[in-house]
Amino acid sequence: MASEAWGELWPRYRGELGGTWVSGDEDGPGFAPAQVRYANNMKIEVLMPHRPEQNDFLRRFLDRRGPGPHHVTFKVPSLTAAIGNVETAGYRPVGVDLRDPTWQEAFIHPKDGPGIVVQLAEAPVEWSSPPPSAFPPANVTPPASFDYIGLAVADLARATELFVDLLDGEQTSAGRDDLFAADYVELGWSSGGRIRLFTASQWIAEGANGAMHHAAFTVPDASAIADAMPLDDGRFEVAPENNFGVRLVLATA
Repeated sequence: MASEAWGELWPRYRGELGGTWVSGDEDGPGFAPAQVRYANNMKIEVLMPHRPEQNDFLRRFLDRRGPGPHHVTFKVPSLTAAIGNVETAGYRPVGVDLRDPTWQEAFIHPKDGPGIVVQLAEAPVEWSSPPPSAFPPANVTPPASFDYIGLAVADLARATELFVDLLDGEQTSAGRDDLFAADYVELGWSSGGRIRLFTASQWIAEGANGAMHHAAFTVPDASAIADAMPLDDGRFEVAPENNFGVRLVLATA
Protein backbone atom coordinates (compact mmCIF):
# COMPACT_ATOMS: atom_id res chain seq x y z
CA MET A 1 0.00 0.00 0.00
CA ALA A 2 1.25 3.46 -0.86
CA SER A 3 0.89 6.26 1.67
CA GLU A 4 2.53 9.55 2.52
CA ALA A 5 3.71 8.15 5.87
CA TRP A 6 3.70 4.82 7.70
CA GLY A 7 2.09 6.46 10.69
CA GLU A 8 -1.08 7.24 8.74
CA LEU A 9 -1.85 3.53 8.47
CA TRP A 10 -0.73 2.15 11.83
CA PRO A 11 -3.93 3.06 13.74
CA ARG A 12 -5.85 0.77 11.38
CA TYR A 13 -3.45 -1.97 10.37
CA ARG A 14 -1.61 -2.21 13.69
CA GLY A 15 -4.02 -0.81 16.27
CA GLU A 16 -7.39 -2.17 15.09
CA LEU A 17 -6.25 -5.18 13.04
CA GLY A 18 -3.29 -6.14 15.22
CA GLY A 19 -0.65 -6.63 12.53
CA THR A 20 2.70 -7.68 14.02
CA TRP A 21 5.87 -5.95 12.90
CA VAL A 22 8.09 -7.85 10.46
CA SER A 23 10.55 -5.38 9.00
CA GLY A 24 11.10 -1.86 7.80
CA ASP A 25 13.71 0.41 6.26
CA GLU A 26 13.37 4.15 6.74
CA ASP A 27 16.37 5.00 4.55
CA GLY A 28 15.57 3.63 1.09
CA PRO A 29 16.25 5.54 -2.14
CA GLY A 30 12.87 6.83 -3.28
CA PHE A 31 10.73 4.91 -0.82
CA ALA A 32 10.73 3.37 2.64
CA PRO A 33 9.00 -0.03 3.04
CA ALA A 34 7.55 -1.60 6.18
CA GLN A 35 5.71 -4.90 6.64
CA VAL A 36 3.23 -6.25 9.18
CA ARG A 37 1.94 -9.83 9.40
CA TYR A 38 -1.52 -11.19 10.23
CA ALA A 39 -2.77 -14.39 11.84
CA ASN A 40 -2.82 -16.46 8.64
CA ASN A 41 0.71 -15.35 7.62
CA MET A 42 -0.42 -12.84 4.98
CA LYS A 43 1.45 -9.56 5.13
CA ILE A 44 0.81 -5.96 4.21
CA GLU A 45 3.66 -3.80 3.00
CA VAL A 46 3.40 -0.05 3.43
CA LEU A 47 5.45 2.23 1.18
CA MET A 48 6.11 5.88 1.94
CA PRO A 49 8.22 8.33 -0.09
CA HIS A 50 11.81 8.88 0.94
CA ARG A 51 14.51 10.70 -1.02
CA PRO A 52 12.31 10.86 -4.16
CA GLU A 53 15.04 12.72 -6.03
CA GLN A 54 16.85 9.36 -6.27
CA ASN A 55 13.80 7.39 -7.44
CA ASP A 56 10.48 9.14 -7.91
CA PHE A 57 8.18 6.23 -8.86
CA LEU A 58 6.27 6.30 -5.55
CA ARG A 59 6.07 10.09 -5.47
CA ARG A 60 4.61 10.06 -8.97
CA PHE A 61 2.14 7.31 -8.01
CA LEU A 62 0.87 9.25 -5.00
CA ASP A 63 0.67 12.52 -6.91
CA ARG A 64 -1.33 10.84 -9.67
CA ARG A 65 -3.60 8.51 -7.68
CA GLY A 66 -3.30 9.33 -4.01
CA PRO A 67 -2.83 6.67 -1.32
CA GLY A 68 -4.05 3.16 -2.03
CA PRO A 69 -3.11 -0.31 -3.30
CA HIS A 70 0.19 -0.43 -5.15
CA HIS A 71 1.24 -4.05 -5.79
CA VAL A 72 0.98 -7.69 -4.76
CA THR A 73 4.16 -9.69 -4.17
CA PHE A 74 4.88 -13.33 -4.92
CA LYS A 75 8.05 -14.99 -3.63
CA VAL A 76 9.46 -17.42 -6.19
CA PRO A 77 12.26 -20.00 -5.78
CA SER A 78 14.02 -18.79 -8.93
CA LEU A 79 13.40 -15.36 -10.41
CA THR A 80 15.13 -16.18 -13.68
CA ALA A 81 12.89 -19.24 -14.11
CA ALA A 82 9.78 -17.22 -13.21
CA ILE A 83 10.72 -14.52 -15.72
CA GLY A 84 11.16 -17.17 -18.40
CA ASN A 85 7.77 -18.69 -17.61
CA VAL A 86 5.85 -15.41 -17.70
CA GLU A 87 7.62 -14.32 -20.88
CA THR A 88 6.67 -17.60 -22.55
CA ALA A 89 3.06 -16.91 -21.56
CA GLY A 90 3.20 -13.51 -23.26
CA TYR A 91 3.91 -11.19 -20.34
CA ARG A 92 6.66 -8.57 -20.47
CA PRO A 93 8.41 -8.22 -17.11
CA VAL A 94 9.70 -4.74 -16.30
CA GLY A 95 12.03 -3.40 -13.63
CA VAL A 96 14.09 -6.59 -13.62
CA ASP A 97 16.85 -6.30 -10.99
CA LEU A 98 19.19 -9.24 -10.38
CA ARG A 99 22.03 -7.31 -8.73
CA ASP A 100 21.43 -8.31 -5.11
CA PRO A 101 21.42 -12.08 -4.42
CA THR A 102 19.42 -11.50 -1.23
CA TRP A 103 16.61 -9.71 -3.10
CA GLN A 104 15.99 -10.05 -6.82
CA GLU A 105 12.81 -8.70 -8.37
CA ALA A 106 10.79 -8.10 -11.50
CA PHE A 107 7.33 -6.67 -12.12
CA ILE A 108 4.34 -7.28 -14.35
CA HIS A 109 2.74 -3.96 -15.24
CA PRO A 110 -1.02 -3.54 -14.57
CA LYS A 111 -1.67 -2.95 -18.28
CA ASP A 112 0.01 -6.26 -19.05
CA GLY A 113 -1.36 -8.15 -16.06
CA PRO A 114 -4.53 -8.23 -13.96
CA GLY A 115 -4.90 -4.49 -13.35
CA ILE A 116 -2.49 -4.24 -10.42
CA VAL A 117 1.31 -4.38 -10.29
CA VAL A 118 2.50 -7.95 -9.67
CA GLN A 119 5.95 -8.16 -8.09
CA LEU A 120 7.99 -11.34 -8.47
CA ALA A 121 10.77 -11.66 -5.90
CA GLU A 122 13.47 -14.17 -5.08
CA ALA A 123 14.62 -13.77 -1.47
CA PRO A 124 16.37 -16.75 0.15
CA VAL A 125 16.03 -15.32 3.66
CA GLU A 126 13.18 -13.27 5.13
CA TRP A 127 14.46 -9.94 6.34
CA SER A 128 13.52 -8.72 9.81
CA SER A 129 14.28 -5.59 11.80
CA PRO A 130 13.23 -4.02 15.12
CA PRO A 131 10.08 -1.88 15.04
CA PRO A 132 10.51 1.89 15.20
CA SER A 133 9.83 3.65 18.48
CA ALA A 134 6.67 5.20 16.99
CA PHE A 135 5.12 1.79 16.19
CA PRO A 136 1.97 1.75 18.36
CA PRO A 137 0.60 -1.10 20.48
CA ALA A 138 -2.10 -3.36 19.08
CA ASN A 139 -5.61 -3.01 20.43
CA VAL A 140 -6.55 -6.62 19.58
CA THR A 141 -5.03 -9.99 20.41
CA PRO A 142 -4.46 -12.15 18.44
CA PRO A 143 -4.06 -10.32 15.12
CA ALA A 144 -6.89 -10.33 12.61
CA SER A 145 -6.91 -12.85 9.78
CA PHE A 146 -6.19 -11.26 6.40
CA ASP A 147 -8.58 -13.52 4.50
CA TYR A 148 -8.01 -12.50 0.89
CA ILE A 149 -7.34 -9.75 -1.61
CA GLY A 150 -10.38 -9.13 -3.82
CA LEU A 151 -9.39 -8.45 -7.43
CA ALA A 152 -11.85 -7.68 -10.18
CA VAL A 153 -10.51 -9.01 -13.48
CA ALA A 154 -11.67 -8.45 -17.03
CA ASP A 155 -10.36 -11.82 -18.24
CA LEU A 156 -10.77 -14.58 -15.65
CA ALA A 157 -9.00 -17.21 -17.77
CA ARG A 158 -5.96 -14.98 -18.29
CA ALA A 159 -5.76 -14.06 -14.60
CA THR A 160 -6.10 -17.71 -13.60
CA GLU A 161 -3.28 -18.62 -15.98
CA LEU A 162 -1.01 -16.10 -14.27
CA PHE A 163 -1.85 -16.95 -10.67
CA VAL A 164 -2.33 -20.73 -11.02
CA ASP A 165 -0.27 -21.96 -13.97
CA LEU A 166 2.65 -19.56 -13.53
CA LEU A 167 2.60 -18.65 -9.81
CA ASP A 168 1.51 -22.02 -8.36
CA GLY A 169 -1.80 -21.03 -6.82
CA GLU A 170 -4.57 -23.59 -6.33
CA GLN A 171 -8.30 -23.04 -6.60
CA THR A 172 -9.75 -23.37 -3.11
CA SER A 173 -13.35 -22.33 -3.74
CA ALA A 174 -15.72 -20.71 -6.20
CA GLY A 175 -19.14 -19.15 -5.86
CA ARG A 176 -21.14 -15.99 -5.95
CA ASP A 177 -21.02 -13.07 -3.55
CA ASP A 178 -24.68 -12.08 -3.61
CA LEU A 179 -24.08 -8.82 -1.79
CA PHE A 180 -21.65 -7.64 -4.46
CA ALA A 181 -23.58 -9.39 -7.27
CA ALA A 182 -20.36 -10.94 -8.56
CA ASP A 183 -19.08 -14.46 -9.21
CA TYR A 184 -15.63 -15.35 -7.91
CA VAL A 185 -12.88 -17.95 -7.91
CA GLU A 186 -10.67 -18.07 -4.83
CA LEU A 187 -7.03 -19.10 -5.14
CA GLY A 188 -4.69 -20.09 -2.33
CA TRP A 189 -1.01 -20.70 -1.70
CA SER A 190 0.76 -22.89 0.85
CA SER A 191 2.18 -19.76 2.50
CA GLY A 192 -1.34 -18.74 3.56
CA GLY A 193 -1.99 -16.16 0.85
CA ARG A 194 -5.41 -15.89 -0.77
CA ILE A 195 -6.69 -13.96 -3.78
CA ARG A 196 -10.34 -13.89 -4.80
CA LEU A 197 -10.84 -13.14 -8.50
CA PHE A 198 -14.18 -11.48 -9.21
CA THR A 199 -15.85 -11.23 -12.61
CA ALA A 200 -17.27 -7.79 -11.95
CA SER A 201 -16.85 -5.39 -14.85
CA GLN A 202 -18.63 -2.66 -12.88
CA TRP A 203 -15.53 -2.40 -10.65
CA ILE A 204 -13.09 -1.95 -13.53
CA ALA A 205 -12.29 1.32 -15.27
CA GLU A 206 -12.83 1.41 -19.02
CA GLY A 207 -9.84 -0.04 -20.85
CA ALA A 208 -8.27 -1.56 -17.71
CA ASN A 209 -7.52 -5.25 -17.16
CA GLY A 210 -8.74 -5.22 -13.59
CA ALA A 211 -8.57 -3.49 -10.23
CA MET A 212 -8.21 -4.28 -6.55
CA HIS A 213 -11.68 -3.91 -5.06
CA HIS A 214 -11.20 -4.76 -1.39
CA ALA A 215 -9.14 -6.45 1.29
CA ALA A 216 -11.06 -8.91 3.49
CA PHE A 217 -10.30 -9.47 7.17
CA THR A 218 -11.86 -11.47 9.98
CA VAL A 219 -11.72 -9.66 13.33
CA PRO A 220 -13.08 -10.26 16.84
CA ASP A 221 -15.74 -7.56 16.42
CA ALA A 222 -16.17 -5.94 13.03
CA SER A 223 -18.60 -3.37 14.42
CA ALA A 224 -15.82 -1.97 16.61
CA ILE A 225 -13.66 -0.93 13.64
CA ALA A 226 -13.70 2.82 13.05
CA ASP A 227 -15.83 3.93 10.06
CA ALA A 228 -17.16 0.38 9.55
CA MET A 229 -20.67 0.36 8.12
CA PRO A 230 -22.94 -2.71 8.27
CA LEU A 231 -23.69 -4.63 5.10
CA ASP A 232 -26.84 -6.63 4.47
CA ASP A 233 -25.16 -10.02 4.97
CA GLY A 234 -23.68 -9.32 8.41
CA ARG A 235 -20.29 -8.15 7.22
CA PHE A 236 -19.04 -4.60 7.58
CA GLU A 237 -17.36 -2.30 5.10
CA VAL A 238 -14.91 0.57 5.46
CA ALA A 239 -15.09 2.75 2.36
CA PRO A 240 -11.84 3.62 0.54
CA GLU A 241 -12.23 7.31 1.30
CA ASN A 242 -12.12 6.45 5.01
CA ASN A 243 -9.10 4.14 4.73
CA PHE A 244 -6.46 5.82 2.57
CA GLY A 245 -7.76 4.42 -0.69
CA VAL A 246 -8.35 0.79 0.36
CA ARG A 247 -11.81 -0.71 0.84
CA LEU A 248 -12.03 -3.15 3.76
CA VAL A 249 -14.63 -5.90 4.04
CA LEU A 250 -14.78 -7.18 7.62
CA ALA A 251 -16.28 -10.32 9.11
CA THR A 252 -16.66 -11.06 12.81
CA ALA A 253 -14.98 -14.24 14.03
